[in-house]
Amino acid sequence: MKRNKGLGCVYHPSYRDRKTGEKRLSPTWWISLSNRGKRVQLSSNSTHRADAVRLLKRKLTELGTGRPIGPDIDRTTFEDLATILENDYRANARRSLRLLPGKLGNLRAFFGMDRAADIIADRITSYVAMRREAKAANATINRELAALKRAFRLAHRAGRVAAVPHITLLHEANARKGFFEEEQFHSLQTYLPDHLKPVVQVAYVTGWRIASEILTRKKHHLDLSAGWLRLEPNETKNGEGRMFPLTPELKAVLEEQAARTRAFELQSGQIVSWLFYRDGQPVGNFRRAWLTACRAAGIPGRLRHDFRRTAVRNLERAGVSRSAAMAMVGHRTQSIYQRYAIADETALKEAAVKLAALHASGLMSNEGMATLSKARLKQSQGFSHNEKEN
Repeated sequence: MKRNKGLGCVYHPSYRDRKTGEKRLSPTWWISLSNRGKRVQLSSNSTHRADAVRLLKRKLTELGTGRPIGPDIDRTTFEDLATILENDYRANARRSLRLLPGKLGNLRAFFGMDRAADIIADRITSYVAMRREAKAANATINRELAALKRAFRLAHRAGRVAAVPHITLLHEANARKGFFEEEQFHSLQTYLPDHLKPVVQVAYVTGWRIASEILTRKKHHLDLSAGWLRLEPNETKNGEGRMFPLTPELKAVLEEQAARTRAFELQSGQIVSWLFYRDGQPVGNFRRAWLTACRAAGIPGRLRHDFRRTAVRNLERAGVSRSAAMAMVGHRTQSIYQRYAIADETALKEAAVKLAALHASGLMSNEGMATLSKARLKQSQGFSHNEKEN
């Protein structure tokens, strides 16, 4: 065994031949060093001493920077990362667990049984290039990269990898701007099955997510006497409960749905707990019915999520305060709300009409601007005088 003073050692491990019982030396060089009072032994996977010396120096450098070392780290593979991520999803009961196999599938096909230490920045860039050649959308690639990054962070926290590689997400310029105008919505309604009509009517008014927030409603979530439709805490994407006041249109739809449910229960002898149902069972995926209705209505390519943008736009048009609108639709931050509060063509045309009226009034001239300023000053003085009197 040859030693480097105080810096660990490189050596050939010995073993006994099972047939002859003779003691022999392995041709592969190994390294041995101390990590927090424990002896760590690692194979260099090489028969050249220089390779073992370089490995030893690298591991000593990692120790000096506080990075963990050990056989567990060197043996961690992509499959180990995938397992760690799947366990995290299950432990936290993430609703997106059903989508995880799709994200990991393409990653697994590329990285296979690669060691985590070999999945570095340039290897990840090669993966992105491969996915781009396969015509995958930037958003799809980003979801896969996000899963890989999350797996590395969890593994680093558990001491299974030495570092998290740098992962740069792609630019996503595919934000949708779809709306339903009122006539388009009514046209769509005529081509939908009867059990789906109240579902999309509620989505059109509330902007709630159809799959997770509307189809999951049960009868006890509706309070017709008080005028509320409720989402309980932990039923929403952000974990916060939500209540939507019943507008006359929304109340009429839900009263009709409740009456239809009572009639179905009397006729079938079956108790229905769901607010929206088909033959007594909760409504499932209706993708085919949706696509058929959109084509028939002359609005192909529309998404059910477009109701969310439509509701936000209608709230903006109605002059509802932004804080109240965010609470009704379920947006936690201003930045997310603004992504949905997109100015549509009608709003822009209305703004243009107002601007044209201003130009036509002559108020843009010097004399007009002076007159307007005086009027505003007089108005503000009047407000101040009234405040003093009050």
